[in-house]
This record gives sequence, structure tokens and C-alpha cells, in this order.
Amino acid sequence: MSSIDLNIAKKIIEGAQKKSSELKSNFCISVVDPRGDLITFIREDGAPWRSVYISQGKAAASAAFMQPSGKLAENGPNPIHQGLMSMLGGRMIPGQGALPVFYEEEIIGAVGVSGGTPQEDEEIALAGIKYAGYKVS
Repeated sequence: MSSIDLNIAKKIIEGAQKKSSELKSNFCISVVDPRGDLITFIREDGAPWRSVYISQGKAAASAAFMQPSGKLAENGPNPIHQGLMSMLGGRMIPGQGALPVFYEEEIIGAVGVSGGTPQEDEEIALAGIKYAGYKVS
């Protein structure tokens, strides 16, 4: 397996929405392949318009660098991150809320969330990944 397929992506979304229903915010949830290309996406009713783009940008960053998107923001993006983000037209967002998805030791995609606090966003991504039976490292 080299990428999340649509059925897995739907299962991730399902698990993420179960977790989001416990919280007061409304979220956008994006599932991307290892290149950061969108597989599926959902915008919950009332989710902020900007969260559509933020969730996808976080997911793309997590997939590209095979790590939590929040880790990229800890010390600010390094020159390699900045260069790649610039080459891709600013498509990646190095902010907490996205996690990579691994099958065995291979990255198969990432899940990005936006709409709540950064911690809530990451919790929802993790819940979706675990619900689908996958891991983040």
C-alpha cells in the first residue's frame, strides 16, 4: 500500500467526526495522499470558511515532511521548509493540527483539521487515524 485509498479516507473522516461531535467547534477535515494531494474533505456546518484551506495546508505539510504539522512550527520553518513552501505557492501550513498516517513504516498520507484550537484540531486528526486502524509514526 502506498497511499490512503478513498475507503480508508472515509473511515478516517468518520472517526474524526465522532470526536468532533464531542467538542463545541465546527471543523474542516482533510485527508491527503503522501504528496499532499487531497483525497477527501469535509466541512462541517458552521465551520469557518478559512478552515477549508487551513486544514488542507496543514495536511499537505504533514505529508511532505512525514511528521506532525505542529512540529514544523516549533522553531519556525527552516530554509528547506520555506523553500518547498515557496515552490508550492504557499500551499503548506506549518501549524499544529495535522498528523501523518503510516502503514507499517511507510507514510500513506496525512490528516489535517482546522476549526478549533490547535490541540483540538490535532486530537480530531488522531481520533480519525486511530478509528481507521492506522498509526502516526
